[in-house]
Amino acid sequence: MKKVILYTDGACSGNPGVGGWASILIYNGVEKILTGGDTETTNNKMELLSIIKGLEALKERCEVTVYSDSQYAVSPFIDGYIVSWILSGWRLADKKPVKNVELWKRLVELTNAHKVEFVKVKGHADNENNNRCDKLARAEIKKLQSL
Repeated sequence: MKKVILYTDGACSGNPGVGGWASILIYNGVEKILTGGDTETTNNKMELLSIIKGLEALKERCEVTVYSDSQYAVSPFIDGYIVSWILSGWRLADKKPVKNVELWKRLVELTNAHKVEFVKVKGHADNENNNRCDKLARAEIKKLQSL
């Protein structure tokens, strides 16, 4: 299985507001940069989409290490409570529905299609590629705001 590194970040100007996301895929030293955004979204949606779009770009089953500064996006996988969400019909411990459920369902499909490990990194710190993703996501926001 190919080993791929995926750096991701999402950003939003206002929450909700104009948002952007970015993914950097690295395989054998070669990078592929993906970006996008939405004129009316939330930060959490952009964080999830950055991971989804990165995983969707893979053409075959891969071993993927996902680096993200989003506790919202990675904790359900790292801490394992994504399983309880699924088993409870996409409900939280307080019985409220999970927000952004369609994005979560898509992300689960993609994590099942690949061998995925999530790594939480500190945002706006010393992780060069996370910082690059942040800049790319913010550039998407500016691009959308200028339309």
